[in-house]
Amino acid sequence: MEAMFGLSELKQTRVYQEGKEEGKQEGKEEGKQEGRFEAKLEAVPKLLALGLSVEQIAQVLDLDIAQVQQALQQTPLNE
Repeated sequence: MEAMFGLSELKQTRVYQEGKEEGKQEGKEEGKQEGRFEAKLEAVPKLLALGLSVEQIAQVLDLDIAQVQQALQQTPLNE
């Protein structure tokens, strides 16, 4: 079936290889951004415990107030 559609030849083309590499790079960047966002959300309860207000936390972490409030709602009470 692969031979019928010429997939092996397609995978050898420069266009395919460049597209594949570009996709990998985009995936890595999205992963990094998601990781940074998750780290910010993890910092929210710690900053609240230090006495910062929701508004201050949002400003410091460059988040929306709604994002900070949502992070606090998802934090277990024992933290």
